[in-house]
Amino acid sequence: MTLPTDLANDAGALRAAMVKGLTEAGEPVHPDWLAAAGKVPRHAFVPGFYLPADEPDVHGLTVWEPVTSKLDYGRWLAASYSDATLVTQFDGEETDWERPAVRHGGAPTSSSTLPSLVLRMWSDADVREGHTVLEVGTGTGYSTALACERLGSSHVTSVEVDAARLAGAADALYGCGYTPTLARADGRYGYWPEAWFDRIVAACSFRSVPPALLRQVRPGGKILLPLSGWLYGNARVMLTVAGDGTAEGSLLPGTVSFMPARTDAAPAYGNPADWVAGLDEEPSRPARHAPERLTAATEEAFHLRFLAQSAVPDAQLVTIGDVPHLIDVVSGSAATLTPEGGDWRVREGGPLKLWSRVEDFIDALDAAGRPGPQTYTLRVDGDGQRLLHARVPRLRLPRGC
Repeated sequence: MTLPTDLANDAGALRAAMVKGLTEAGEPVHPDWLAAAGKVPRHAFVPGFYLPADEPDVHGLTVWEPVTSKLDYGRWLAASYSDATLVTQFDGEETDWERPAVRHGGAPTSSSTLPSLVLRMWSDADVREGHTVLEVGTGTGYSTALACERLGSSHVTSVEVDAARLAGAADALYGCGYTPTLARADGRYGYWPEAWFDRIVAACSFRSVPPALLRQVRPGGKILLPLSGWLYGNARVMLTVAGDGTAEGSLLPGTVSFMPARTDAAPAYGNPADWVAGLDEEPSRPARHAPERLTAATEEAFHLRFLAQSAVPDAQLVTIGDVPHLIDVVSGSAATLTPEGGDWRVREGGPLKLWSRVEDFIDALDAAGRPGPQTYTLRVDGDGQRLLHARVPRLRLPRGC
């Protein structure tokens, strides 16, 4: 299809408006990154994407509407320069953007992250002129293009595990004149042919810091990494790598989340009813803490989910009706919380008492005054990966991830 002849003018005006809006909103972004955003044509990296409809379907599933220039030029271009995440892939399946169809539900597995967050990540990583950077998770290539615009293509390496995603990103990048080093690779292992890097910035989250990344950073270099877990708690950490390969840094404030690296995504667990079928025979007890401590739509609950994962690192939380279930596919343990007369009762089965572990951690956190995530230090050394705090028992991130 031939795009309108005034595409460049339309896109330029919307791009300038996007940057102006981010500036006026006071986003914590370095001016040089805003300048890069004013030059990179985001629309070139998102020829097709999905936006959610206003209402779910009859089954309560989100209805995802495909958006392309052919279907609706105005909506496509406006969304391309909105400060919004644009979903480009579900469940690892490629869409035929010449004949896209409406989707009902599904798990997003690739997207163009909202520009304010992309720019914030690059800014938080303290990237400067002359630095060599490794980006983990090329995705659509928009973030990669920003790095090329700021640093020069020769200073940028980006890896992506999805071959189709990488091919699309490469076409868009090269079409815009950017020529970074691109490779299909599992970001957990970085990219040794281009090491050593001054900065590594991940656009996907991991359950713990991949050791290979530590060994590919120059002494004094930094890694900005989103962390997540199977309770869908998230945090970001900025690590400084020492000459001996150890690393240390603080968790960053804010409620930022990224899609998990595919090797770190939570495993499928089957039918929740199968897991809890035997719990009716287990004795119940009053819950010391209500599930809302983890599930509420608050910043405190967001952070608590991340920290509580250290107590039950292999557990997932699913709510059916008004009953939350914890399911641990590694140990075979399960727990349910049932509302009863304004309170909650707990049943637990299997070798691990999942909710009891969560409650013990919440008790310790409450006793410490509920410190925020930025008061924690992540230390990575021969003793593992530990979150340290003066008033809270040390927390360990999962091993072997």
